[in-house]
Amino acid sequence: LQLVESGGGLVQAGGSLRLSCGDSGGALDNYAIGWFRKAPGKEREGVACISSSDNSTWYADSVKGRFTVARDYGKKQVFLQMDSLNPEDPAIYYCAAEGLFVGCVLFSAPYDYWGQGTQVTVSS
Repeated sequence: LQLVESGGGLVQAGGSLRLSCGDSGGALDNYAIGWFRKAPGKEREGVACISSSDNSTWYADSVKGRFTVARDYGKKQVFLQMDSLNPEDPAIYYCAAEGLFVGCVLFSAPYDYWGQGTQVTVSS
C-alpha cells in the first residue's frame, strides 16, 4: 500500500474539514483504517478507526460526536469528517492501514502502512 492523505488546511474554530485517505494502487476495502494525529510537544493520538469486517467505528473521547470516519466506496477512499474543530485539534493527521484485524484499534503499533500526513490548522 501507498497511503496518501488529502484535505488538510486552515479553518476557523467551529468549522469543518474532510480528510481523505487513499491508496495509489487500489481500494482499501480489506484493510482496517486508523486516523492518528501528532501535535508539537504531544504524543501521537489515535482519533478514529474503521474495521474492514463490518465497518464498525471507534473514536477517541476527545473527538467523539465531532468526527466521523467512513468508507467512500466510489472513490476507494476512507474519509474523516471533522466538525466543530477547536484549538485542541491542530496537528498533522495520518491515516494507517492494517490487513489482519477483525476490528480496529486506536493505538498505532499494529498498523503496517502509514501515509505522509496532512496538516490541519485551526484559527481562533
